[in-house]
Amino acid sequence: MSDEQYINELSSFINNSVTPFHTVNTIREYLSANNYEELKADEPFKIETGRRYYINIYDSTLIAFNIGADIRNSKGKVNLRCSASHTDSPCFKVKPEYMIKEALGKDEGYVKLNTEVYGGPILNTWLDRPLSIAGKVVIKGKEWYDSETRFIDVKKPVLTIPNLAIHMNREVNKGVELNRQKDMMPVIGLFNENENYDDIVQKLIIEEIKKQGRDIAKEDISDYELFIYQTERGSTIGAYDEMYSSPRLDNLTSVFAQMRAIVNCDRQDGINLAIFYDNEEIGSATKQGAASQVIMLILEKIYVALGYDRDYMINDILSGMMVSIDVAHATHPNLPEKSDITNKVSLNGGIVIKESASQSYANDAQGISAVKSICEKFDCKYQIFVNRSDMPGGRTLGSISSTVLPMRTIDIGIPLLAMHSSRELMGKNDEKNLEKFLTGFYS
Repeated sequence: MSDEQYINELSSFINNSVTPFHTVNTIREYLSANNYEELKADEPFKIETGRRYYINIYDSTLIAFNIGADIRNSKGKVNLRCSASHTDSPCFKVKPEYMIKEALGKDEGYVKLNTEVYGGPILNTWLDRPLSIAGKVVIKGKEWYDSETRFIDVKKPVLTIPNLAIHMNREVNKGVELNRQKDMMPVIGLFNENENYDDIVQKLIIEEIKKQGRDIAKEDISDYELFIYQTERGSTIGAYDEMYSSPRLDNLTSVFAQMRAIVNCDRQDGINLAIFYDNEEIGSATKQGAASQVIMLILEKIYVALGYDRDYMINDILSGMMVSIDVAHATHPNLPEKSDITNKVSLNGGIVIKESASQSYANDAQGISAVKSICEKFDCKYQIFVNRSDMPGGRTLGSISSTVLPMRTIDIGIPLLAMHSSRELMGKNDEKNLEKFLTGFYS
């Protein structure tokens, strides 16, 4: 596959994955097309060696696994190999009572949506962007436990958050502090007597579900989880197309490579596991996040279904290995002093092994040695990231998940510029390199 074809496939994946729900659905479609069978988390597992399976966890987390024809422990081999990434990105979430009307005159004014910030976005990068709405909708059933779930994506731009003109704030280029409640409310229309915006979100929901062949009324909508996303597409950047700019590179680049690697690996022994967690951007402490017990429950169900006891599972966990995949900071072209003085990271420089004395990135010498060996065996470029000693870095799901699943865990990822901006920047070659590494790890 050419570099252009590969980046087009990544772009298509990102465009379809506008919320964690849509990301999981896109993964499910890809896995199903590649001979994976779906298991229900709340039902007994019926599984066989040599087969492939996945489990949907609350619609926004997914666990996929391959079982080798022979899963017996072999001395010197890592029987259980896991990878983990996350499906969510910083954005805005629509509040339950969302309507804000600000009349400027007798008959007209602005209609805005009341939203709350999800995660830690760079707020000013969301200003003046074309925005849309997507997420999950719950439709009432006959009983409280009998509801129907639908996923919607309005797709067309219906929102924007306008900036304030420099003429009204002459100091804007010296820096502006944006208030999350006041300054970040998106405009959805202009209120006048000829238009009714009172139930505009419900109307959009009804329209989208009608496109799916289902007619519902406003009263049928029980609840929803709707997010705001920017609709601009990704594009290559640079005189030689060596970079790629797009929304949600954090962390859909990791998800994409991980999804393809778990399909393309060919190991005939042991178990390969790929975990796509939700809620990393808000701390992972949810039922479907990396801090939950969900992975331990699923692993226990797998081993029981294969006829192995808990002791066997624990042995595999303690001798296994996980790579936690999330993006890393590249050295900034205009602010190189923000990076460590000796450990520099460049776009197209290869996968990044992330280290931290505080263990905010999961790492140890044996695990790092294993990653380096895999890179050398499969001809993958790599580089090392360490924060400046006077600057705290972010925390990844690697250190969080390893407290629940006490397996040797190493944090890796591809380098980005403008992390948590509404539009981020990567090196075009790094994604292929990450997929090659993960395929080697699973093989």
